[in-house]
Amino acid sequence: MIDRLSLLVHIAARHLLVRRRQTLVATSGVAVGVGFFLAVSALMVGSQNDFVRQLIDVAPHITISDELRSPPPQPGVQAMPDGAVELHGYKIRNEVRGLKDWQRILASVSAIPGAVGSPSLSGAVTLRMGGRDEPLGIVGIEPGIEAKVSNVADKLRYGRLEDLERVQGGLIIGEDMARRLGRSKGDIVAATSANGSTRSLRIVALVKKGNSQLGGSTGYMLLREAQSLLGRPFIINRIGIKLSDAYAAQDVAKGLEATYGYKAESWQERSADFLALLLTRNVIMYTVVSAILLVASFGIYTAVSNSVADKRRDIAILRSMGFSQGDLQLIFVMEGLALACIGILLGWCLGWGLMQVLGSLEFSVGGDPQHIPLDQSPRQYLVAAAASLAAGVVAAWLPARKASRVDPVDILRGAV
Repeated sequence: MIDRLSLLVHIAARHLLVRRRQTLVATSGVAVGVGFFLAVSALMVGSQNDFVRQLIDVAPHITISDELRSPPPQPGVQAMPDGAVELHGYKIRNEVRGLKDWQRILASVSAIPGAVGSPSLSGAVTLRMGGRDEPLGIVGIEPGIEAKVSNVADKLRYGRLEDLERVQGGLIIGEDMARRLGRSKGDIVAATSANGSTRSLRIVALVKKGNSQLGGSTGYMLLREAQSLLGRPFIINRIGIKLSDAYAAQDVAKGLEATYGYKAESWQERSADFLALLLTRNVIMYTVVSAILLVASFGIYTAVSNSVADKRRDIAILRSMGFSQGDLQLIFVMEGLALACIGILLGWCLGWGLMQVLGSLEFSVGGDPQHIPLDQSPRQYLVAAAASLAAGVVAAWLPARKASRVDPVDILRGAV
C-alpha cells in the first residue's frame, strides 16, 4: 500500500516538473490570492476589532441611569387591576430624579466577580468667560474609581484625572471647548447651574480632540463638588459598570434592570446600529476575499486540466496496467494539492510582507500619530490556508474525475 502511494506521488510530481512554467503560473496565482486575502482580512478584521475595542473601552460596559423604561402604574390601577378604572383630575407626583438606594445597587455590582461600579452625577451648567456663554454637561465622578471603568484618563492632555482631587473646584473640559472660551490649563472660568448657583472653576486638564464621546460639550468634576454646584447633595443619577468579560454585559444588564427597575444599558444596546453595520461589512469583506481565492483556484483547475489533456495516452496505459479510477483521481488531486500547498507557503510570505508595509504606515489623527490596526493572529493564516486548500482540491478534483472515466481501449485504438 505504501509503495503504491509512493508511486502515485512520484507520478504526480513528474507531471508538475515536466510542465514547470504552468506549475509556476498556478502556484503564483494561489500565492497572490492568499497574500491579498491575508492583507485584506487583516486590515478589515483589525479595524473592526479596534472599533469594537473603542466602543467597549470608551465608556462603561453597562450604564444604570435614573430612567424607568416602564413607568409605575397609578395606585388606583394597582388597587383594582381587574376592574374598569378611569381616573380623572389626578395630579402626577413630581419625584426627585436620581437613583434611589444606589448604595444597594453598588453592593450588588460589587458582588459580581470582576465587576467595578462607578457612581456619578450628571447635569448642565453654563460657562461664562469674557461675555461669552457656553453650555456644558458636567459629570461628577470619583477619579480613582472612574479610571477603572472608562478610559477618560488615557484621553487627557496637559493634566491627569487625579488633579480633580488635588485642586479645589477642578474642571476637565475638551480642547475644542477651551479654544472657544480662549482658556487653557490653569485658567479659571465661571460656572452657573440651573438653580442659579455660581462658582469659579479651575481647568486642570483637557480632553484630546477627536474624542466626541468624552469631550465636546462634556466636562468632569469631583462628585461632591458637582453635587454642591447642581444643588443635589448625596444624589447620583448614573452608575457605570466595568466587567471582566465585556461580552457578558447584555445578560448582566438585563438582570440588574429586572431587579431594580432602572434602565441598565449595555454597550451592545448602546452601539446596536454600529454593530449592525459591522455585520454588513463582514459579509461584504468575506465575499470579496473569497472571490480572490476563487479566482486563484482557476489556475489550479487550468493546470490540472491541461495535465489531463496531455496525459490521456499515459492515463490509458496506467489503466491497462491495473491502476483503478481512484488511483488516477488521486494522482491529479495530489497535483492540485501540491500546487495549493506551495502557493499557500508563498502566499503567507507575501501576505506577511504586505501586512508589514500596511502596519508601518502612519497617520496623524487629532495631532497624535496613529498606525493602521491589523489583525496578524495565526487565525488569519489558518483561514487563508483552509480556504485555499478546499478551493484547490475542488479545482483539481473536477478534471481528475473526468480523467478517471476515460476508456483506455478507445484511447489506445486512437478513437479519441
